[in-house]
Order: sequence, then structure tokens, then C-alpha cells
Amino acid sequence: MIKKKPSDFELHILSILWETAPLTVREVRERLTDGKERAYTSVLSVMQVMEKKGFLRRERPATGSADHWLPAVERDVVATPLMQRLISQVFGGKPSAVMQQLLQADSVDAGELAEIRKLLEAHESNQNDEANQ
Repeated sequence: MIKKKPSDFELHILSILWETAPLTVREVRERLTDGKERAYTSVLSVMQVMEKKGFLRRERPATGSADHWLPAVERDVVATPLMQRLISQVFGGKPSAVMQQLLQADSVDAGELAEIRKLLEAHESNQNDEANQ
């Protein structure tokens, strides 16, 4: 379990690296999509702090080029406590309320809905298997 929660900006950096790692600081900076112009050194400083917090790690290439950065934690290690807090504090402890909110937000297309159905069916099947053991 992580000791500190990542800030919104740190989550943005983590999400970039979870999708496409390893990357250099320059490559991370180019992929930032929040519309803010940030100096290379500002992004580097945040990533160094994230390394100290245990969110990131870096590898130094043998060629002497820029360090390559990678997530030091899996997405679910960060996402699970954030989701639990959101469900508890915003949705009254009801995961179904989260699903209802997602569906009402019009952000779920037919492909995503099919994926959600598969996940629910797999979860239900696993629960049935555990109950029968």
C-alpha cells in the first residue's frame, strides 16, 4: 500500500507512464494534456519528488542519454484506495451509485458497455465459484 496519495498532477504523470513507459522527462512533458505550459525543469522536479515518494523509478541507459522513467507502482495499487474513498465519501458506500453516475455521464459507448457487462459477468462467476467451494 502506498503511504502518500498522489496529487492530481502526479496522477496525470502516472497515467501517461502506465500507458507508455519508459519515457524521458521530455516525452512525458510532451504528452501532458492539461493545457498548461510547464518548463522541463518543473516536470523533472515533480518526477523526482514522485521517485522519492515511491511512485516512479528511473533507469539510466548505457548510452548516456536521458534517464527513462517508469511507474514504480501498479495502477490498481493507486486506483483501489482512491476508488474506495470516492465510493465511501461521494456515493454513500454504494458501488452501484458509481455505475449509475458513469452511465448518466454519457461517457460510455456501446463498446465500453459491452466490456462492463463482461467484467460484471466474470465477477459474478468468480463469486459463485467461491460460494460453491
